[in-house]
Amino acid sequence: MTSFPIPHNYANHILVASPSNLVRQRVLESLRSPARRFEQATGGAEALVHLESGFWQVLFLDRRLPDLDAEELSQTVRQRFPGIEVVLLDPDSDAEPTVPEEKEEKADLLPEMWPAVNPSTSHIRADALLRLRSGPAPAERSSTMNDPEARPLPAARAVHSILESPLQGMIGNSRIMQPVYRLARLLAPRNTTVLITGPTGCGKEIVARAIHHLSPRAARAFAVVNCAAIPETLLEAELFGYARGAFTGAMQSYAGRIQAAQGGTLFLDEVGEMPLSLQPKLLRFLEQKELQRLGSAEVVRVDARVISATNAHLLTLVREGKFREDLYYRLCAFPMEIPPLRDRPEDIAQLAAHFLEKFASRLPAPQLSTEALHLLKTQPWAGNIRELQNVIERALILSEDQAVIRPEHLLLTDSSCRSSR
Repeated sequence: MTSFPIPHNYANHILVASPSNLVRQRVLESLRSPARRFEQATGGAEALVHLESGFWQVLFLDRRLPDLDAEELSQTVRQRFPGIEVVLLDPDSDAEPTVPEEKEEKADLLPEMWPAVNPSTSHIRADALLRLRSGPAPAERSSTMNDPEARPLPAARAVHSILESPLQGMIGNSRIMQPVYRLARLLAPRNTTVLITGPTGCGKEIVARAIHHLSPRAARAFAVVNCAAIPETLLEAELFGYARGAFTGAMQSYAGRIQAAQGGTLFLDEVGEMPLSLQPKLLRFLEQKELQRLGSAEVVRVDARVISATNAHLLTLVREGKFREDLYYRLCAFPMEIPPLRDRPEDIAQLAAHFLEKFASRLPAPQLSTEALHLLKTQPWAGNIRELQNVIERALILSEDQAVIRPEHLLLTDSSCRSSR
């Protein structure tokens, strides 16, 4: 690959954000120099973490970010960090990456584009490098940072509406949910084992699926095992698989759910219900990333990220001797707690409107009256979002296609249970 001299006025703090390792490496190889500092990010959220850590001069941004909208993110970065040059990459097209038009018009920037990064080509056209200034002089930078009016806002505030926006499949942007959305996006590009806690019906599996879909593993399987729904005698075979003839009725080999998650994510729902006798085998898989099927001496290595969920308090189970302490700490490398619906009443109107549209037999869907909405916001919601969904579905039936849902149509769970006794 052609090498180029690196004048002192070339940008030397470069951040490359792309889910493709090939794209990141080709950008870095085309610009590699001892004088330059490079960092890589696999998504927008990870890029924002780097932006918070210091001064950057160029941000290469793949349009195919898995977690954030690249256009919206680039506009926010340009607005809040005017010293950073944002270059959008189009890995799947022949179009040249672009810099903002207003930047192109400035006299201190040359009009050449960065080369297109195309995985189908063997190299990057190095003759199209964009010469960028290294940013403001040290004196200018110091005075800028000392001026409260001119100082760029921290990235965490600048991208508040992006990073903390609802995850795929989730509704509601209440303040208490925003840390959940943020953590999910920060965890997605990593292989960290995650333990999601929260009451039943609050959306733990939806969060787990969102983390998977935002991760580099999104193209591979998301394998779900409900540890409470499978009998203890069958759970080991379901998780780890079995060889043909391992037991009566094993007419053919079965890979098991862990191996089915190869390259993807294994989601262990209700992990607190896992039998104590099976926990050492799961612990070995978490530590060694290998397993043995029932009736087989063969050791199989599996690359699967593990996300687990529970509505039980696992430390209490540990103290009671019902859950292994070493397994708990393996599963809880990073804990996430999903708040109950009663703690996020500002989301109820949006959730209710979603369920009204989902279950309505005609369009436009009926609306909640002010009194009905107030009643919904004052409920304890022991069943959380799942209970709210049931209440809305019943209300649509009882309203008999009226345009407005009133309090008398809301057959709440407690009253209905009492009346059926």
